[in-house]
Amino acid sequence: MRKMKKAAALLIFILIVNAAAPAQTLNIEQARTMALANSRSLAKYNMAIKSSVLDERNQLYSMLPVLSADYSASMNYLKEWNFVNPADTFSSGASFSVTQIIFQGGKTFIQKAINSIATESVRKDALAEYFNVLDAVENAYYAALEAAATLEAEESSLQTAEISLSIAEIRRSSGMINAGDFLKAQAEKEARVNSSNQARRSIALSQAKLKSLTGIAAGSQIELEQIDFSFYEDVLARLSNITDEQAASLFEEFRKILAVSNPSLAKAALNSQRAEKNLSLSKRDFSPVLSASIFSTGFNYSTERGFNSTGSGGVTLKGSIPVDFWITAGKIEKNKIARDSAAIDLLNAENSLEAELQAALLNAIAQAGSVLSSRRSLEYTEKHFEYVMERYRLSQSSVSDLGDASLLLINSRNGYIKASYGFLQTLSKLRSLCAISDEGKLLQLLLK
Repeated sequence: MRKMKKAAALLIFILIVNAAAPAQTLNIEQARTMALANSRSLAKYNMAIKSSVLDERNQLYSMLPVLSADYSASMNYLKEWNFVNPADTFSSGASFSVTQIIFQGGKTFIQKAINSIATESVRKDALAEYFNVLDAVENAYYAALEAAATLEAEESSLQTAEISLSIAEIRRSSGMINAGDFLKAQAEKEARVNSSNQARRSIALSQAKLKSLTGIAAGSQIELEQIDFSFYEDVLARLSNITDEQAASLFEEFRKILAVSNPSLAKAALNSQRAEKNLSLSKRDFSPVLSASIFSTGFNYSTERGFNSTGSGGVTLKGSIPVDFWITAGKIEKNKIARDSAAIDLLNAENSLEAELQAALLNAIAQAGSVLSSRRSLEYTEKHFEYVMERYRLSQSSVSDLGDASLLLINSRNGYIKASYGFLQTLSKLRSLCAISDEGKLLQLLLK
């Protein structure tokens, strides 16, 4: 019992401390920066880039002369079946040589190109992950703001339901309404309580995800700065009134940017190039290999003979010619298949990304129209609700009339909230597809 009291006291203390702790204010730009710095996947890609650059350097080093040094030492304790002093038979030697590969059929330069393509491919992966992180943190930020706005709308609706119930209680006590209408007012109030609780849960979940992405401690309190939607008014007006011809022209503009900037498409093109280089490399296996030893020297010491050295300078050619042609032919055929497969992957990537771009642009246009229409609907609904509420106070409208008006109002509010943040999410999708880091540039493109 005493342990339970201590645990309860500790829990109350933690809640008080958390409640007293000042909330950390966070805006969208700060959230982006923190998410990029906190991303472990981006950190791994950075390490992968460094590793790939080292592979490139090692390939360059392989083109340089090969330096080699050898050392050996020996002692004998038995000579001609007689035991001898090992120190009297001690001998040692060292040698040093320089060897340069002269000809490999161009394989070294092709391998260098393949390594360069591999490094660039990893960079494209990192760029794609960069925009994935931005997309994720923005969606989490918008989801948290949307949940907060939804809670505010639900609490406003709850206040209306409580007012309606209090008026219904007064009228019931005076016999002005029947039991059915009173129960309906009670049910409406409890429904709004449940909706408010669900909205609070949504806030907790969305903020937990945002904290995880940005690296903010789970127990910290955060306060998010609101998005200035007036910044997007011109774009909303432009997209909501766009013609089919203008939409087609806008899609073509974005398609050109996607073709040169999308990291996934660029990686597919690099994979195709690498497959072509691998095919060329396998064909070089038919070529002979020539190497030359251009300098060699040795040093020897023995107890019997003392110290002496031998050195030579010159060129010693060494060549090898492959004779297992069937194995090389098999490798070539396999690399041809890989090349053709990479070409198909590139074509599929182009078609898939273009379809994804078209869907994202159509969603942006549709969401822009939804924002403006839901805004107008909300204005009309608010006026309608005020009218019904006033009639309800004057006993000229029933509980059902007020409930219907209240439900219409909360649906309109939630529809406007959802459309507004849904539009922002479509902008994030467009920016990620076209690898546009500056949101201002994206808005300028949409205004063309």
